[in-house]
Amino acid sequence: MRLRKTISLVAVAGIMAGCTSTGGVRQPSGPETVAPEKALVLPPPGGPSIVSVVESKRGNGVEQTVSLFTSSSVPGQNFLKIQFFGASGANPGTGNASFSMINERAIAGEIARAVPGVPMATSATFLQNAYGPFGYASGRSRAGDACIFAWQQIRSSAAANTQARNFGMIQLRLRLCDARASERQLLGIVYGYTISGTFDGVIWNPYGAPPPADAALGRTGDPIYPDEGGYRASPMPIGYEPAPAVVRLRRTAQLRSAPGGQPAQGAEPLPAPIGPRVPLPGEAPQTSAVPEAAAAPLEQSARAIGVTVPSPDCIGDAAMTAVCRR
Repeated sequence: MRLRKTISLVAVAGIMAGCTSTGGVRQPSGPETVAPEKALVLPPPGGPSIVSVVESKRGNGVEQTVSLFTSSSVPGQNFLKIQFFGASGANPGTGNASFSMINERAIAGEIARAVPGVPMATSATFLQNAYGPFGYASGRSRAGDACIFAWQQIRSSAAANTQARNFGMIQLRLRLCDARASERQLLGIVYGYTISGTFDGVIWNPYGAPPPADAALGRTGDPIYPDEGGYRASPMPIGYEPAPAVVRLRRTAQLRSAPGGQPAQGAEPLPAPIGPRVPLPGEAPQTSAVPEAAAAPLEQSARAIGVTVPSPDCIGDAAMTAVCRR
């Protein structure tokens, strides 16, 4: 009897709980798409545009994959991937993300998955951007597309960690393939991206203490000039598209006639006319097509053949007639 009463009470409690439930639908915690302006890392101005941002919250940090515009025949999507590793329990119920220090074997596996079918060679040159050292591999596909895969880990020095601060860490990956860009142009994106995300609390600062001012400031013997770059080397150019070629059109000189119909000084002479000359408006037309140079001898010959008329003074006087004949 007591057992039956207990079962009845449990059933009534269940019914009441069902009546008070809202019945709302809840999405389990997992990756979600966020607005591009909420990206924790941004490509440089003039770099590839952001297509989408997928965010995954972890118990010890946040991970984002920023998909970038891709113009390449290589399979896959260009992306910037960033991971923030901080204190455990930052996002309860999501589980901590495992992380490990960067090593050669793990990077080789990431390159093979990100850039399939493209032979990539790791650069042995030491390089660093505004956030510190980074490494990258580059190669070209069979179609001639240039590809790079870059990686970077931002973490304060071990000496700073012993002071119970600067425990945070950031890891980045960049995959870029483009059919029209060169390796150097793609590498400029590594020098130009900006990390906009931060940690809450100074204890998780991954950058360490800010560096001191440049020792050359205010010191004699180190001039600083106002030209581009100053006394330092010029920065790495950022951007995909090469500068368009400047097409200069050759200016042709206008032929202007000087007074009298002659060409102006410095102008090329006009070609000799072919055929008869057409008179200008208001000019008397020429009745003969014979040139003036040819008409002169005819006039002289006509004068020589004509009769000479004597002067009136020579008529009637024999002496004057003899003088006139001379």
